[in-house]
Amino acid sequence: MKRTISIKLKVKSTQDTGKLLALKDAFTSACNQVVPFAMENRCWNRVALHNFCYTEVRKKSSLGSQMVCNAIFATCKAYKNRNINKSEEMPKIQFRKNSSVHFDKRTYSIKGNVLSLYTLEGRIKVEMKMGEFQQKYFSEGIPKEAELICRKGKWYFNLVLDLPDPELGQGQTMLGVDLGENNVVAMSSGKLVNGGEIRYRKDQYLGIRRRLQSNGSQSARQLLKRISGKEARWMRHVNHQLSNETIKEANKIGANVLILEDLKNIRQRIRGSKRMRTRLHRWSFAQFQTLLEYKAQAHGLGVMYINPAYTSQTCSSCGYLGERHRHRFTCNCGNQRHSDLNASRTLCRFALSADRATCAVNRTHVAAKR
Repeated sequence: MKRTISIKLKVKSTQDTGKLLALKDAFTSACNQVVPFAMENRCWNRVALHNFCYTEVRKKSSLGSQMVCNAIFATCKAYKNRNINKSEEMPKIQFRKNSSVHFDKRTYSIKGNVLSLYTLEGRIKVEMKMGEFQQKYFSEGIPKEAELICRKGKWYFNLVLDLPDPELGQGQTMLGVDLGENNVVAMSSGKLVNGGEIRYRKDQYLGIRRRLQSNGSQSARQLLKRISGKEARWMRHVNHQLSNETIKEANKIGANVLILEDLKNIRQRIRGSKRMRTRLHRWSFAQFQTLLEYKAQAHGLGVMYINPAYTSQTCSSCGYLGERHRHRFTCNCGNQRHSDLNASRTLCRFALSADRATCAVNRTHVAAKR
Protein backbone atom coordinates (compact mmCIF):
# COMPACT_ATOMS: atom_id res chain seq x y z
CA MET A 1 0.00 0.00 0.00
CA LYS A 2 1.05 3.61 -0.56
CA ARG A 3 1.12 6.37 2.05
CA THR A 4 2.19 10.01 1.81
CA ILE A 5 4.17 11.81 4.50
CA SER A 6 4.69 15.58 4.57
CA ILE A 7 8.31 16.45 5.43
CA LYS A 8 9.24 19.99 6.43
CA LEU A 9 12.40 21.26 4.74
CA LYS A 10 14.94 23.48 6.42
CA VAL A 11 16.09 25.84 3.66
CA LYS A 12 18.82 27.91 5.29
CA SER A 13 20.08 30.34 2.62
CA THR A 14 18.08 32.84 0.59
CA GLN A 15 20.04 31.66 -2.46
CA ASP A 16 18.56 28.15 -2.19
CA THR A 17 15.10 29.65 -1.65
CA GLY A 18 15.49 31.65 -4.86
CA LYS A 19 16.50 28.51 -6.77
CA LEU A 20 13.42 26.64 -5.55
CA LEU A 21 11.13 29.56 -6.44
CA ALA A 22 12.64 29.77 -9.93
CA LEU A 23 12.10 26.02 -10.37
CA LYS A 24 8.47 26.32 -9.23
CA ASP A 25 7.77 29.15 -11.69
CA ALA A 26 9.42 27.28 -14.59
CA PHE A 27 7.53 24.07 -13.77
CA THR A 28 4.18 25.93 -13.59
CA SER A 29 4.89 27.59 -16.93
CA ALA A 30 5.74 24.22 -18.52
CA CYS A 31 2.49 22.69 -17.27
CA ASN A 32 0.52 25.58 -18.76
CA GLN A 33 2.33 24.99 -22.07
CA VAL A 34 1.24 21.34 -22.06
CA VAL A 35 -2.46 22.17 -21.48
CA PRO A 36 -3.21 23.40 -25.08
CA PHE A 37 -1.80 20.14 -26.51
CA ALA A 38 -3.99 18.11 -24.15
CA MET A 39 -7.07 20.13 -25.14
CA GLU A 40 -6.37 20.02 -28.88
CA ASN A 41 -5.84 16.25 -28.93
CA ARG A 42 -8.28 15.49 -26.08
CA CYS A 43 -5.57 13.40 -24.50
CA TRP A 44 -4.51 12.85 -20.90
CA ASN A 45 -2.55 9.67 -21.41
CA ARG A 46 1.02 10.24 -20.28
CA VAL A 47 2.76 8.40 -23.13
CA ALA A 48 0.52 9.74 -25.92
CA LEU A 49 0.67 13.34 -24.65
CA HIS A 50 4.46 13.05 -24.39
CA ASN A 51 4.62 12.27 -28.12
CA PHE A 52 2.40 15.26 -28.91
CA CYS A 53 4.15 18.01 -26.97
CA TYR A 54 7.55 17.03 -25.52
CA THR A 55 9.67 18.51 -28.31
CA GLU A 56 7.85 21.87 -28.37
CA VAL A 57 7.77 22.28 -24.58
CA ARG A 58 11.43 21.28 -24.28
CA LYS A 59 12.45 24.05 -26.71
CA LYS A 60 10.53 26.78 -24.86
CA SER A 61 11.15 25.68 -21.26
CA SER A 62 14.28 26.14 -19.16
CA LEU A 63 13.61 22.81 -17.43
CA GLY A 64 15.69 19.72 -17.98
CA SER A 65 14.38 16.77 -19.97
CA GLN A 66 13.17 14.76 -16.98
CA MET A 67 11.40 17.71 -15.36
CA VAL A 68 9.56 18.34 -18.65
CA CYS A 69 8.38 14.71 -18.46
CA ASN A 70 7.25 15.40 -14.90
CA ALA A 71 5.31 18.48 -16.09
CA ILE A 72 3.52 16.33 -18.68
CA PHE A 73 2.70 13.80 -15.97
CA ALA A 74 1.37 16.53 -13.64
CA THR A 75 -0.91 17.82 -16.41
CA CYS A 76 -2.24 14.34 -17.14
CA LYS A 77 -2.90 13.76 -13.45
CA ALA A 78 -4.82 17.05 -13.21
CA TYR A 79 -7.09 16.04 -16.10
CA LYS A 80 -7.61 12.52 -14.76
CA ASN A 81 -8.78 13.95 -11.45
CA ARG A 82 -11.52 15.84 -13.34
CA ASN A 83 -13.23 12.55 -14.42
CA ILE A 84 -14.11 13.99 -17.84
CA ASN A 85 -16.95 12.24 -19.68
CA LYS A 86 -16.81 11.51 -23.40
CA SER A 87 -19.61 13.97 -24.14
CA GLU A 88 -18.11 16.70 -21.93
CA GLU A 89 -16.08 19.51 -23.45
CA MET A 90 -12.38 19.48 -22.63
CA PRO A 91 -11.85 22.12 -19.90
CA LYS A 92 -8.85 24.42 -19.76
CA ILE A 93 -6.79 23.92 -16.62
CA GLN A 94 -4.77 26.85 -15.33
CA PHE A 95 -1.76 26.03 -13.14
CA ARG A 96 -1.18 28.85 -10.66
CA LYS A 97 1.90 30.13 -8.87
CA ASN A 98 1.14 28.11 -5.75
CA SER A 99 1.08 24.82 -7.69
CA SER A 100 3.36 22.00 -6.55
CA VAL A 101 6.42 20.62 -8.36
CA HIS A 102 6.41 16.92 -9.18
CA PHE A 103 9.62 14.97 -8.49
CA ASP A 104 10.52 11.39 -9.34
CA LYS A 105 13.46 9.17 -8.46
CA ARG A 106 15.63 10.79 -11.16
CA THR A 107 15.18 14.33 -9.84
CA TYR A 108 15.69 13.80 -6.10
CA SER A 109 17.72 11.59 -3.78
CA ILE A 110 17.83 11.04 -0.02
CA LYS A 111 20.92 10.24 2.00
CA GLY A 112 20.36 10.06 5.71
CA ASN A 113 18.54 13.23 6.73
CA VAL A 114 19.62 15.24 3.67
CA LEU A 115 17.48 15.73 0.57
CA SER A 116 19.11 16.49 -2.79
CA LEU A 117 16.78 18.34 -5.20
CA TYR A 118 17.04 19.27 -8.88
CA THR A 119 16.98 23.01 -9.68
CA LEU A 120 17.62 25.09 -12.77
CA GLU A 121 21.14 25.86 -11.47
CA GLY A 122 22.14 22.38 -10.40
CA ARG A 123 21.22 20.30 -7.38
CA ILE A 124 20.93 21.70 -3.88
CA LYS A 125 20.99 19.87 -0.56
CA VAL A 126 18.32 20.59 2.04
CA GLU A 127 17.91 19.23 5.57
CA MET A 128 14.69 17.31 6.32
CA LYS A 129 12.87 17.77 9.65
CA MET A 130 10.86 14.62 10.38
CA GLY A 131 8.82 13.92 13.49
CA GLU A 132 8.17 10.51 15.04
CA PHE A 133 5.18 9.88 12.75
CA GLN A 134 7.10 10.61 9.54
CA GLN A 135 10.21 8.79 10.77
CA LYS A 136 8.22 5.63 11.52
CA TYR A 137 6.69 5.45 8.04
CA PHE A 138 9.95 6.47 6.35
CA SER A 139 11.86 3.64 8.04
CA GLU A 140 9.29 1.05 6.90
CA GLY A 141 8.57 2.19 3.33
CA ILE A 142 10.31 2.60 -0.02
CA PRO A 143 10.43 6.23 -1.33
CA LYS A 144 8.61 6.80 -4.60
CA GLU A 145 7.40 10.03 -6.26
CA ALA A 146 7.00 13.32 -4.38
CA GLU A 147 5.56 16.85 -4.56
CA LEU A 148 7.43 20.02 -3.53
CA ILE A 149 5.06 22.59 -1.98
CA CYS A 150 5.60 26.12 -0.70
CA ARG A 151 3.04 27.15 1.91
CA LYS A 152 3.28 30.57 3.58
CA GLY A 153 6.99 30.82 2.83
CA LYS A 154 7.80 27.34 4.19
CA TRP A 155 8.79 24.38 2.03
CA TYR A 156 7.34 20.88 2.35
CA PHE A 157 8.24 17.65 0.55
CA ASN A 158 5.20 15.35 0.27
CA LEU A 159 6.84 11.97 -0.23
CA VAL A 160 4.94 8.85 -1.34
CA LEU A 161 6.08 5.64 0.37
CA ASP A 162 5.41 2.07 -0.71
CA LEU A 163 4.63 0.15 2.49
CA PRO A 164 4.03 -3.60 2.88
CA ASP A 165 0.35 -4.54 2.77
CA PRO A 166 -1.07 -5.73 6.12
CA GLU A 167 -2.64 -9.17 6.22
CA LEU A 168 -6.38 -9.12 5.67
CA GLY A 169 -8.48 -10.55 8.45
CA GLN A 170 -10.07 -13.95 7.93
CA GLY A 171 -13.83 -14.42 7.86
CA GLN A 172 -16.81 -12.54 6.42
CA THR A 173 -18.02 -10.43 9.34
CA MET A 174 -19.45 -7.27 7.76
CA LEU A 175 -20.14 -3.72 8.86
CA GLY A 176 -22.58 -1.84 6.64
CA VAL A 177 -22.03 1.93 6.42
CA ASP A 178 -24.94 4.04 5.15
CA LEU A 179 -24.26 7.73 4.43
CA GLY A 180 -26.76 10.55 4.62
CA GLU A 181 -27.35 14.16 5.60
CA ASN A 182 -29.57 13.91 8.69
CA ASN A 183 -27.50 11.00 10.00
CA VAL A 184 -24.04 11.38 8.51
CA VAL A 185 -23.05 7.78 9.20
CA ALA A 186 -25.32 4.85 10.10
CA MET A 187 -23.61 1.55 10.89
CA SER A 188 -25.20 -1.88 10.85
CA SER A 189 -23.91 -2.43 14.39
CA GLY A 190 -26.53 0.09 15.58
CA LYS A 191 -24.36 3.19 15.88
CA LEU A 192 -25.74 6.44 14.40
CA VAL A 193 -23.87 9.74 14.01
CA ASN A 194 -26.20 12.73 13.87
CA GLY A 195 -25.45 15.33 11.19
CA GLY A 196 -27.42 18.25 12.58
CA GLU A 197 -24.39 20.19 13.78
CA ILE A 198 -22.54 19.63 10.50
CA ARG A 199 -25.53 20.86 8.48
CA TYR A 200 -25.83 23.91 10.75
CA ARG A 201 -22.16 24.84 10.30
CA LYS A 202 -22.42 24.41 6.51
CA ASP A 203 -25.47 26.70 6.41
CA GLN A 204 -23.49 29.29 8.38
CA TYR A 205 -20.61 29.21 5.89
CA LEU A 206 -23.07 29.43 2.98
CA GLY A 207 -24.77 32.47 4.51
CA ILE A 208 -21.44 34.25 5.05
CA ARG A 209 -20.36 33.63 1.44
CA ARG A 210 -23.69 34.87 0.07
CA ARG A 211 -23.57 38.10 2.07
CA LEU A 212 -19.98 38.83 1.07
CA GLN A 213 -20.59 38.04 -2.61
CA SER A 214 -23.72 40.22 -2.75
CA ASN A 215 -21.85 43.09 -1.05
CA GLY A 216 -19.15 43.23 -3.70
CA SER A 217 -16.95 45.81 -1.91
CA GLN A 218 -13.18 45.55 -1.78
CA SER A 219 -13.17 44.70 1.94
CA ALA A 220 -15.82 42.01 1.32
CA ARG A 221 -13.69 40.45 -1.43
CA GLN A 222 -10.65 40.51 0.84
CA LEU A 223 -12.58 38.80 3.64
CA LEU A 224 -14.00 36.24 1.20
CA LYS A 225 -10.48 35.42 0.03
CA ARG A 226 -9.24 35.13 3.62
CA ILE A 227 -11.95 32.68 4.68
CA SER A 228 -11.82 30.67 1.44
CA GLY A 229 -10.98 27.06 2.12
CA LYS A 230 -11.91 27.32 5.79
CA GLU A 231 -15.06 25.23 5.34
CA ALA A 232 -13.16 22.64 3.26
CA ARG A 233 -10.45 22.27 5.92
CA TRP A 234 -13.05 21.94 8.68
CA MET A 235 -15.05 19.35 6.70
CA ARG A 236 -11.93 17.30 6.00
CA HIS A 237 -11.17 17.30 9.74
CA VAL A 238 -14.73 16.09 10.45
CA ASN A 239 -14.42 13.32 7.83
CA HIS A 240 -11.16 12.19 9.44
CA GLN A 241 -12.95 11.93 12.79
CA LEU A 242 -15.92 10.05 11.29
CA SER A 243 -13.69 7.59 9.42
CA ASN A 244 -11.69 6.95 12.60
CA GLU A 245 -14.93 6.23 14.49
CA THR A 246 -16.03 3.82 11.77
CA ILE A 247 -12.73 1.91 11.87
CA LYS A 248 -12.92 1.79 15.66
CA GLU A 249 -16.46 0.38 15.51
CA ALA A 250 -15.39 -2.25 12.96
CA ASN A 251 -12.54 -3.39 15.20
CA LYS A 252 -14.89 -3.40 18.19
CA ILE A 253 -17.35 -5.88 16.62
CA GLY A 254 -14.60 -7.86 14.87
CA ALA A 255 -15.68 -6.96 11.33
CA ASN A 256 -13.41 -7.92 8.42
CA VAL A 257 -15.22 -6.17 5.57
CA LEU A 258 -16.76 -2.69 5.28
CA ILE A 259 -19.80 -2.42 3.00
CA LEU A 260 -20.15 1.02 1.40
CA GLU A 261 -22.58 2.54 -1.10
CA ASP A 262 -21.43 3.07 -4.67
CA LEU A 263 -22.46 6.73 -5.02
CA LYS A 264 -20.59 7.47 -8.24
CA ASN A 265 -22.34 10.08 -10.45
CA ILE A 266 -25.01 10.64 -7.81
CA ARG A 267 -24.74 14.41 -8.27
CA GLN A 268 -25.98 14.07 -11.87
CA ARG A 269 -29.03 12.14 -10.61
CA ILE A 270 -30.05 14.60 -7.89
CA ARG A 271 -33.54 16.02 -8.39
CA GLY A 272 -35.18 18.56 -6.10
CA SER A 273 -35.53 22.22 -5.27
CA LYS A 274 -32.66 24.68 -5.54
CA ARG A 275 -32.24 24.66 -1.76
CA MET A 276 -32.12 20.85 -1.68
CA ARG A 277 -29.63 20.70 -4.55
CA THR A 278 -27.42 23.26 -2.80
CA ARG A 279 -27.38 21.14 0.34
CA LEU A 280 -26.70 17.83 -1.40
CA HIS A 281 -23.99 19.20 -3.70
CA ARG A 282 -22.05 20.22 -0.56
CA TRP A 283 -22.20 16.62 0.68
CA SER A 284 -18.59 15.34 0.88
CA PHE A 285 -19.35 11.61 0.69
CA ALA A 286 -16.50 10.86 -1.75
CA GLN A 287 -13.89 12.36 0.56
CA PHE A 288 -15.22 10.36 3.51
CA GLN A 289 -15.16 7.10 1.52
CA THR A 290 -11.62 7.78 0.28
CA LEU A 291 -10.35 8.40 3.82
CA LEU A 292 -12.21 5.37 5.13
CA GLU A 293 -10.87 3.12 2.37
CA TYR A 294 -7.19 3.86 2.96
CA LYS A 295 -7.58 3.61 6.73
CA ALA A 296 -9.38 0.28 6.35
CA GLN A 297 -6.51 -0.98 4.22
CA ALA A 298 -4.02 0.01 6.94
CA HIS A 299 -6.03 -1.99 9.51
CA GLY A 300 -6.34 -5.08 7.32
CA LEU A 301 -10.04 -4.55 6.51
CA GLY A 302 -11.58 -5.22 3.13
CA VAL A 303 -13.92 -2.73 1.41
CA MET A 304 -16.85 -3.62 -0.85
CA TYR A 305 -19.06 -1.18 -2.78
CA ILE A 306 -22.72 -2.05 -3.35
CA ASN A 307 -25.33 -0.44 -5.60
CA PRO A 308 -27.47 1.58 -3.16
CA ALA A 309 -30.70 1.23 -5.20
CA TYR A 310 -33.69 0.30 -2.97
CA THR A 311 -31.54 -0.11 0.15
CA SER A 312 -33.74 2.43 1.94
CA GLN A 313 -36.94 0.61 0.93
CA THR A 314 -35.90 -3.03 1.29
CA CYS A 315 -36.41 -4.84 4.57
CA SER A 316 -33.14 -6.07 6.05
CA SER A 317 -34.93 -9.06 7.65
CA CYS A 318 -37.09 -10.57 4.91
CA GLY A 319 -35.79 -8.82 1.78
CA TYR A 320 -39.18 -7.49 0.61
CA LEU A 321 -40.11 -3.86 0.05
CA GLY A 322 -41.43 -2.03 3.11
CA GLU A 323 -42.55 1.50 3.89
CA ARG A 324 -40.33 4.35 4.96
CA HIS A 325 -41.68 7.48 6.61
CA ARG A 326 -38.90 9.89 7.55
CA HIS A 327 -36.72 8.00 10.04
CA ARG A 328 -39.10 5.09 10.57
CA PHE A 329 -39.09 1.92 8.47
CA THR A 330 -41.84 -0.70 8.78
CA CYS A 331 -42.40 -4.00 6.99
CA ASN A 332 -45.24 -6.56 6.90
CA CYS A 333 -42.92 -9.12 8.47
CA GLY A 334 -42.96 -7.08 11.69
CA ASN A 335 -39.60 -5.40 11.25
CA GLN A 336 -39.60 -1.85 12.66
CA ARG A 337 -36.30 -0.02 12.72
CA HIS A 338 -34.67 3.33 12.14
CA SER A 339 -34.66 3.79 8.36
CA ASP A 340 -30.90 4.53 8.12
CA LEU A 341 -30.07 1.57 10.37
CA ASN A 342 -32.24 -0.66 8.19
CA ALA A 343 -30.45 0.64 5.06
CA SER A 344 -27.01 -0.14 6.52
CA ARG A 345 -28.09 -3.71 7.33
CA THR A 346 -29.65 -4.07 3.88
CA LEU A 347 -26.24 -3.23 2.41
CA CYS A 348 -24.82 -6.26 4.24
CA ARG A 349 -27.71 -8.39 2.95
CA PHE A 350 -27.03 -7.30 -0.63
CA ALA A 351 -23.30 -7.91 -0.19
CA LEU A 352 -23.92 -11.54 0.82
CA SER A 353 -25.71 -12.20 -2.47
CA ALA A 354 -23.33 -10.14 -4.62
CA ASP A 355 -21.12 -13.12 -5.59
CA ARG A 356 -23.82 -15.70 -6.17
CA ALA A 357 -26.71 -16.05 -8.59
CA THR A 358 -30.02 -14.58 -7.45
CA CYS A 359 -32.30 -16.25 -10.03
CA ALA A 360 -32.67 -19.51 -11.89
CA VAL A 361 -30.64 -19.94 -15.06
CA ASN A 362 -32.65 -20.36 -18.27
CA ARG A 363 -31.89 -23.69 -19.90
CA THR A 364 -32.42 -24.77 -23.48
CA HIS A 365 -35.58 -26.85 -23.90
CA VAL A 366 -34.93 -30.07 -25.80
CA ALA A 367 -37.98 -31.85 -27.15
CA ALA A 368 -38.17 -35.57 -26.55
CA LYS A 369 -37.92 -37.87 -29.56
CA ARG A 370 -41.04 -39.69 -30.64
